Amino acid sequence: MNDYLPVALLGPLPTRYRMHLTVGEHSARHIRRIVRSFLQEWEMAELADAAELAVTELVANVVRHVPDRRCTLRVVRQTAGVRVEVTDSSPEPPSTPTDLSLDAECGRGLLLLDAVVGKWGVEPHGAVGKTVWFECEAGTVA
Repeated sequence: MNDYLPVALLGPLPTRYRMHLTVGEHSARHIRRIVRSFLQEWEMAELADAAELAVTELVANVVRHVPDRRCTLRVVRQTAGVRVEVTDSSPEPPSTPTDLSLDAECGRGLLLLDAVVGKWGVEPHGAVGKTVWFECEAGTVA
């Protein structure tokens, strides 16, 4: 027997979504699906490619730089777009690359993030972590 109800019976998705995660190397794929599902339900599917790419970069930074790999994903519907936040326990802010050579193994994620979203930023939480966020609005994503 199927335990799932059709979406029409459950009503519309909420305008905010939050999930606590411990992420691994393959977590981004599942998180992209979650973000895409919300954007489709909110009739903002045109933002999905940019939002998926950006959230992949944020999750990859958690996997690479946060020892316990724990984070909170928050997706918030806005009037003309979406805001996605990833909060983790590392007080270290993300850094822009100093080495953009072809041999560099990392550091291009923030440049990519900046290229595909309308705006992004970092909100430090003192010694207990930070939130890295981005916003995509219709007509402003690459």
